[in-house]
Amino acid sequence: MLLAVLISNSEGNILIELRKDHIGEFFLVKLGADNLKGARNEELFVASHKLVYVIYTVIGDVCLYVVGKDEYNELALAEVIFIITASIRDVCQKPPSERLFPDKYGRICLCLEEIVWKGVLENTEKERINRLIRLKPPTNI
Repeated sequence: MLLAVLISNSEGNILIELRKDHIGEFFLVKLGADNLKGARNEELFVASHKLVYVIYTVIGDVCLYVVGKDEYNELALAEVIFIITASIRDVCQKPPSERLFPDKYGRICLCLEEIVWKGVLENTEKERINRLIRLKPPTNI
């Protein structure tokens, strides 16, 4: 099960949070603050505690954390974080920044909800995700 997807700025303020279960945000942000200094863009980092896995990275000037357990081990989470970073890059159309997030907040949240639904990986195809988040009104048939 996917427990959480968090996006924070470099100071540790959470910009977007998608949670299925209670996860210590402070722990994740502290983990990232210690390890992400000087990290290359989209370089993956892995942590685990008991049966919970955390994959995190820097994309632009924001930090992305994906937390899972059971069948969502570090390999499955790497696939999840890859599609999330690709979708965020497509929505922002330039390297994501804390300043850009308020303008793109709605579309980024829609992307996350299309990728992760109720703790399960739902969509992994970028083209399908882009079609689903267009926000066009339904057509009458």
